[in-house]
Amino acid sequence: MDPSAPQLPEKAVTRPPKAPSIRRGDVHQFQTTPASNSEKQDLAMATIDDSDERLLTRIGYKQELKREFTKWSTVSYAISILGVLGSVPATFNVPIASGGPATAVWCWFFGSVMAMCIASSVSELVSAYPTAGGMYFVTKHVVPKKHVPIWSWIVGWCNFLGQTAGASSLAYSISQMILAAVSMNSHFDEKPGDTGDYVFSPTAQQTVLLAIALLLVMGSVCSLTTRSLHRVVMWFAPINVLASLGICIALLILTPNKHSATWVFTHVTDGSGWGSKTFSFLLGFLSVAWTMTDYDGTTHMSEETHDAAIRGPVAINTAVITSGLIGWMLTVTFCFCLGDLEDTIATPTGMPVAQIFLNAGGRVGGTAMWCFVILIQMFTGISAMLACTRMAYAFARDGAFPFSPFWSRVSTRTQTPINSVWLVVFCCCLLNLIGLGSTQTIVAIFNITAPALDLSYVAVILARRWYEHEVKFIEGPFTLGKWGKPLNYIACVWVCFISVVLFFPPVRPVTAENMNYAIAVAVFMGCFALGWWWCGARRVYVGPRTKDLMHSVPTEEEDEEPYRDSEDAEADLLV
Repeated sequence: MDPSAPQLPEKAVTRPPKAPSIRRGDVHQFQTTPASNSEKQDLAMATIDDSDERLLTRIGYKQELKREFTKWSTVSYAISILGVLGSVPATFNVPIASGGPATAVWCWFFGSVMAMCIASSVSELVSAYPTAGGMYFVTKHVVPKKHVPIWSWIVGWCNFLGQTAGASSLAYSISQMILAAVSMNSHFDEKPGDTGDYVFSPTAQQTVLLAIALLLVMGSVCSLTTRSLHRVVMWFAPINVLASLGICIALLILTPNKHSATWVFTHVTDGSGWGSKTFSFLLGFLSVAWTMTDYDGTTHMSEETHDAAIRGPVAINTAVITSGLIGWMLTVTFCFCLGDLEDTIATPTGMPVAQIFLNAGGRVGGTAMWCFVILIQMFTGISAMLACTRMAYAFARDGAFPFSPFWSRVSTRTQTPINSVWLVVFCCCLLNLIGLGSTQTIVAIFNITAPALDLSYVAVILARRWYEHEVKFIEGPFTLGKWGKPLNYIACVWVCFISVVLFFPPVRPVTAENMNYAIAVAVFMGCFALGWWWCGARRVYVGPRTKDLMHSVPTEEEDEEPYRDSEDAEADLLV
């Protein structure tokens, strides 16, 4: 390489997306195939005036969606898709029931650090290719061309099914929260020698029907124009952060007889029945694993974001840091205000955090705090569905679905992929209907969300490292520098380890009622994707279908024959 070529930075930095000048020796962003019988030559790229649309065109896609998301709405969206104030209360029962307060506190802390490794690795990859496909599209540029179809197919379906399960589970959890609020405000029937119960106890049918109604509401919001979505999403993060701070302060002031710091930070139990406090501790990672995922959700909005190559990665990392800190603050506060551990776990509301709110604020104060939790979880559900719809749009654009042209069609009225929105709503409704027949099955489907999404990320990260000597990958504006490789490997090892843990049954002895069927769902997903592939998809699906949308312009110094990708002609090079 020419000595004048820019070198990778020594630490993670964010570089401007527009190069001030172009010199011979600068490396092009994309893989290329030089003309036959020519010697190795330096490549150059013209400065892009309209960096967003021109970059998307250079990648090989036409700009169809409107770019309305700004720096603040992108950060707000990234924070809201994690939604810790809604997700921590929804999953808090798992770590405290498995291993007690210290398990909840330290699993969240350590899990957040590991989440940062995954998120930073994802950010570096999507910065180079900011498209609605997210990590699915990046697959095209980290594996050899002959392997692109199968890799893209598996990663794409893994991501889409994980996103769909995630949006479904959020609607289901919001339904449970709303019905828990109804129970909290119904008459409490005390029974001698028993803890008693509320008069209103929600049924599976009520939970599922309300979840479907919520999915229809979320779908309606996701069908709005991008400008309207930008205006709505702008409020998600401020409300999330302020409500979290307010609830923590209120709980610490109102809760009588708070636990000591020693009990909160050191008390570990063996509530799982596996006979090992260590293993019970590991099961506590479910809460942080379920909450701190969907990192590439923000990148699925890249084609509707200004300066997406920079703002997307920055928003992802900002959201993980902010959510990690707020989530830890909430977890620690809940543990201080936990009350009697066994009574809180066995609360008639069905949710320990709801009981914590009742103990602190009574029926009125507890319900008020719980309403904020429901609101934030609704924000998270809308954000997750929005990411899933854009992934569906990108996947359909590349011909991965039956009737793909219909699902990838962009509405001329809203300039958004409305057909993809309602495809996702329909799939989510089908998943929730399973809850009518088997609660265990639907919980198993929801439990696959985090492993499916995280495995779709690390598959691309690992592929980049596995083929790095065969496929040249040049970073985008956001790069990790020398820290990239260590963080990539840490992310891969962590996801493989935690995925195995999350597939274990949460309690022992294992019965048909408490069995973790997530592994069965994972096997079904794998068989589904590979079966469809071998039955016919491999003959028609070629991976991301980029097109040659730009013309190359030769310089005066070189031969006028342009250098192009021999198959996709994704980039236009000045040679």
